[in-house]
Amino acid sequence: MSKNLCIIPARGGSKRIPRKNIKNFLGKPIIAYSITAALESKLFDEVMVSTDDEEIAEVAKKYGAKVPFMRSQKNADDFATTVDVLLEVTQKYEASDQTFDNICCIYPTAPFTTSVKLKEAFHKLQQEDLDSVFPIMAYSYPIQRSLRLKDDKITFFYPEFEEARSQDLEDAFHDAGQFYFFKTKSLLENKTIFSVKTGGIVINELEAQDIDSKTDWKIAEIKYEFIQSSK
Repeated sequence: MSKNLCIIPARGGSKRIPRKNIKNFLGKPIIAYSITAALESKLFDEVMVSTDDEEIAEVAKKYGAKVPFMRSQKNADDFATTVDVLLEVTQKYEASDQTFDNICCIYPTAPFTTSVKLKEAFHKLQQEDLDSVFPIMAYSYPIQRSLRLKDDKITFFYPEFEEARSQDLEDAFHDAGQFYFFKTKSLLENKTIFSVKTGGIVINELEAQDIDSKTDWKIAEIKYEFIQSSK
């Protein structure tokens, strides 16, 4: 049976929304939703939070996650990538003779992540022998007809599709920004989550919300409440 680790990266230095990772989201710190989804899935041998912030560490432990070590200052600035953090955590576990076959990185501001989605992603990772799986969403408008605004003039990025009907164009998707489930071996070898063997689980625009502003935050709360009331 495989061993799985869940890593929730939550540094303390959010700029656009101060203390974003533990800000109250409908009655609980937003990071609590990611922790709860991971624990309820029962997929993980360990659910941990990688942080450089003592307050975030205390909140994480309150909701059931572990904080076995603090994040290095090198990987706590604005320039550190998610992969940098994942590699640091993986290497620290290996240094203490703990290895995991698969890892899931769940962002701390992803309240729409559920145990059901995590199980679906893990099942796909295993059954289709993929390197990684993550949720994706379709763009609401065909990217082939996207526009460029330069010097107050509008031009098409792809002029060849100017006359094309929307329904005739291929769907395009983007990362939903919620979580990534991947094989540890692939991460260590390739130093990236994405590979030629990356799969996606498709979710709709009600099931995710990018949260970068106060307006985004309010929209996320409205969406979340709507989903809960529709159950």
